[in-house]
Amino acid sequence: MGIDRVHEVSRRLVASLSSIVRGQDAAVRDLVIALLSGGHVLLEGPPGLGKTLLVRTLASLVRAEFRRIQFTPDLMPADVTGTTIFRPQTGEFEFQRGPLFTQLLLADEINRTPPKTQAALLEAMQERQVTLDGHTHALPEPFLVVATQNPIEYEGTYPLPEAQLDRFLMKVVVGYPDGAAEREILDAHAARLELTPRGAEDLTPVIDAEEIRELRDAASKTFVEESVLDYIAAICRASREHRSISLGASSRAMVLLLFAAKVGAAVEGRDFVRPDDVKSVAPAVLRHRLILRPESEVEGVGPDHVIRDLLQSVALPRGADDGPEQP
Repeated sequence: MGIDRVHEVSRRLVASLSSIVRGQDAAVRDLVIALLSGGHVLLEGPPGLGKTLLVRTLASLVRAEFRRIQFTPDLMPADVTGTTIFRPQTGEFEFQRGPLFTQLLLADEINRTPPKTQAALLEAMQERQVTLDGHTHALPEPFLVVATQNPIEYEGTYPLPEAQLDRFLMKVVVGYPDGAAEREILDAHAARLELTPRGAEDLTPVIDAEEIRELRDAASKTFVEESVLDYIAAICRASREHRSISLGASSRAMVLLLFAAKVGAAVEGRDFVRPDDVKSVAPAVLRHRLILRPESEVEGVGPDHVIRDLLQSVALPRGADDGPEQP
């Protein structure tokens, strides 16, 4: 299995997702890249823009175990991870697995629950395991968390701490679609009084859990020139020196930016990374990892403004668009 297969599967996933969730092309592409990178995704946007629908549609296209947790203010950590219960019949304690034990998890409105319950996902997202009462329980593979959240300015939300945000490969912003896309949305709902778009129930799976692992292995072999590696490092170093940022991109952020760029290139059908691949995934990989100075936030400067500034200020490597040199 090679890059051609990655490209073909990605094309089918993107086409199917876009046929149901219209006007969110960038979010769809980033979600597919994250799936094939093995990284978790945080979807942020106002209610009613299709965040939950996007994840449910992805679940119908991937033949894997899927569960949803609706995060609420009264949700407890044990409701997520599971708990140990006593069995009088055997006189022993038994671990009752929570909904976290699945392959594709939708953590819906994750910032509606207090930080203590949010933190229940920390170990699972990083280590792919849950430790309870001194015992470690492995999670199934592949394991992908796609969390949705409303913008933090909305009432009744709890901002995710930096350690939690750092567990997400990407933060994907779901915005309002353009006029043409909204007209398509109306057409999809005009024939019936249901919020589920026409065609959603007719989707057939594109890949299964085993093939996801194989596609990830294929994408990991995408070639990266040294000049592109230098470019990625330069972007992250520049973020630490930017006048609007108090805390820039970490070494982990730099490595994840590389992973996402490699998969992004494979999704496009190329076996080498271009600088444009880095630029296309940089906003989603970095926007939740940059902490702005208070005065910058007061002036209305956001992470995306800073990332655009960084990408414009860091010089592009020469000759990297042509791929590896041929012998």
